[in-house]
Amino acid sequence: MARFNLADYETVEERLKRFYADNPDGRILTENETIPEYRGEKIWVVKALVFLTGEDVDRGSPKATGHAFEIDGTGMANQSSALENCETSAIGRALANAGYSGNKRTTREEMEKVARFEEQAKQIDWLAEAEKLKNVDQLRVLWAEASKQGAAPEILEKLKAHATTLTPTSVSERAEPSVSGGAKGKRSAAK
Repeated sequence: MARFNLADYETVEERLKRFYADNPDGRILTENETIPEYRGEKIWVVKALVFLTGEDVDRGSPKATGHAFEIDGTGMANQSSALENCETSAIGRALANAGYSGNKRTTREEMEKVARFEEQAKQIDWLAEAEKLKNVDQLRVLWAEASKQGAAPEILEKLKAHATTLTPTSVSERAEPSVSGGAKGKRSAAK
């Protein structure tokens, strides 16, 4: 269950209605900025531009812009319509940047994305994943991913504690040599 109430957030459709009521000649243009490398990772990126009038479009003078990304196959809408969902999110962000942010800057659609990632993070057994790792650097990467995906604080703490069972791999974690060339904390036998 999400840590927030989706009903507290305005939809992009609500923002659009207010924008066009205030700007009957307004325009919203979108651009697919997805590069081939992103598509290889199933990612879409869209930019939206908000223009108050058709003349602003001709001059190339947007009131605001907004960007969004979505990943194919995550959540319900992205199973079949990730690009369209991405476009809607970009429009919502551009409208917020143009002053149409409603009761909260974030749209309901964006908060639905947060809820999706939180739900996915709950479904991953982060501790089981940590057990498969061989060194602390790998655990750091796993911890960062778990944190990014909204894993519970107690899980993140358990991942940190798991570091004591792994082999250190970075120079700063290995025993530092002393001036005499021995391991830190050992006295050299040289006379």
